[in-house]
Amino acid sequence: MSDDTAQLWLVERSYDDRDLIVLIYATTDGEYELRKELAAAVMHQRRMATTAAIEAPTENLEPVTDDDLRERYAAEATKMSESHEPGDEV
Repeated sequence: MSDDTAQLWLVERSYDDRDLIVLIYATTDGEYELRKELAAAVMHQRRMATTAAIEAPTENLEPVTDDDLRERYAAEATKMSESHEPGDEV
């Protein structure tokens, strides 16, 4: 991780009623998250893979303010980082 980017790990994947796939990536300490909303049809058409981790500019990250959520994200991100390589499709 450089000063400008951070590595985040997939901690949650869900679908909403607008046919969007919602991916949430977080830092291993659970302090920061990045939420991505992608149209399911576009993901399937373009055969976009969901990877275990991503690199993202730190300016795009949001702080996780809920203590329980921060703890859960930290646990999930750590588990992903210990069991997957960043580029693994999950």
